[in-house]
Amino acid sequence: MSAKKARLKTQKRTNATQRPATLPEKAAVLPGEFERAGLAADFICSRTKLRPQIALVLGSGLGAFADEFTGATRIPYAEIPYFPRSTAIGHAGQLVIGKVRAMPVAGMQGRVHLYEGYSAKDVVFPIRVFARMGVKAVILTNAAGGIKREFTQGRLVVISDHINLQG
Repeated sequence: MSAKKARLKTQKRTNATQRPATLPEKAAVLPGEFERAGLAADFICSRTKLRPQIALVLGSGLGAFADEFTGATRIPYAEIPYFPRSTAIGHAGQLVIGKVRAMPVAGMQGRVHLYEGYSAKDVVFPIRVFARMGVKAVILTNAAGGIKREFTQGRLVVISDHINLQG
């Protein structure tokens, strides 16, 4: 068998193990994706007795809020199996689990973005991990600009819609 034929045979076998042949390319789910989320969730749960009910994805400028959690356990993303690492400036890259008042919460100090080269599946991976941990609600935050003069720096606003420029 020629080297080219062997390479093509190996490539076909590799592709066949990555995605079910009956699903269209865009609908396919990588094998093991949810299992990886389960392993990450199990690891996090092994590091703390708290079981968060709410998760906060703390965007730029809001990471310090997690410093207010009581009885906190801090886990660097690099220690969590399969967890994507934040590279954005100002993102600490750690998960903080503690309490806000009496409520057990998880706070992400930093997150990953598509513009960092991560896939959409990588970006949502922490949310899947939270679901596997039993989190009931996720609050997503971000830093944003606006053109309304009454929107001063530090003002809290609720986004009701957005324009997706990702394609």
